[in-house]
Amino acid sequence: MSNKAQGSLPLLPSAVDIELAKESSRALSMILATKEEVQKVTIQSDGEKTKVELPMSAFRLFIDILANLSQGNAVQVVPVHAEITTQEAADLLMVSRPYFIKLLDENKIPYRKVGTHRRIRYSDLLDFKNNEEQLREAALDELAAQAQKLGMGY
Repeated sequence: MSNKAQGSLPLLPSAVDIELAKESSRALSMILATKEEVQKVTIQSDGEKTKVELPMSAFRLFIDILANLSQGNAVQVVPVHAEITTQEAADLLMVSRPYFIKLLDENKIPYRKVGTHRRIRYSDLLDFKNNEEQLREAALDELAAQAQKLGMGY
């Protein structure tokens, strides 16, 4: 995910981009109900039409990208097998780099060394993040159950 490998950082969408993404994601989402394995899309540019066949997985990803853009989010596509730096991983988890290094040192996330640098597989980072979210939700459910049991109004 480093800039050399993946290009420049994603930019926040403009107000025009957000509106276009809202309209197009709504229109394209209706096509998902067709259950077709392949979607045929026609792209028109400068009066010329080009027909493209997209696998449904790519079509769904395209709609997800538009949905995120419609919410004003910057989007960057990263292959799950990609390796990222410790700073990029820390940014994705929204933690400091020193805290992320501590997680690596505690073997909570697998990594490999390239010289003196650590590299983390994006898929391993996603697994860690999903696991942490499940643990957090379970803890919140437990706290809510205790609060209800104690009549605290939660």
